[in-house]
Amino acid sequence: MNKKIINTMSIKIPAKSENESFARAVVAAFCSSLDPTVDEISDLKTAVSEAVTNCVVHAYQKRQSNEDLIALDCELYEDMVRVKIADHGVGITDINQAMQPFYTTVQDGERSGMGFTVMQSFMDEISVNNNDGGGTVVTMIKNFTKEAEKVSGE
Repeated sequence: MNKKIINTMSIKIPAKSENESFARAVVAAFCSSLDPTVDEISDLKTAVSEAVTNCVVHAYQKRQSNEDLIALDCELYEDMVRVKIADHGVGITDINQAMQPFYTTVQDGERSGMGFTVMQSFMDEISVNNNDGGGTVVTMIKNFTKEAEKVSGE
């Protein structure tokens, strides 16, 4: 990709479920300078929510500790955002299996196993990799409608 980065943002938050809504809001606010549509922001917020929730529930196995951190890095381009959400948790043994609908590592009945499926549905690109130092990195790209397309309705 030969696009020019116009802004970046990085934060680290404790892996606590109450920080999921904060992460959603931060990413949405960061992208607001591109004037995305309501649907684009909604899609982005939903995908970020799923990725952060995966960190809390699976990576850190609901420990909810201030020492267990989620790194949120964003790169803003003129027509898209790249969001990386990384943890240093237990990692994913089989990424292909984990990305299958209804697969979950939590067997207590609370989880539907649809996190990655939701992320794939709402983002234009998604990749999942194990971190070299342990944990997982989810990278997602959301393309935004250009101003001319908004005006013409295309």
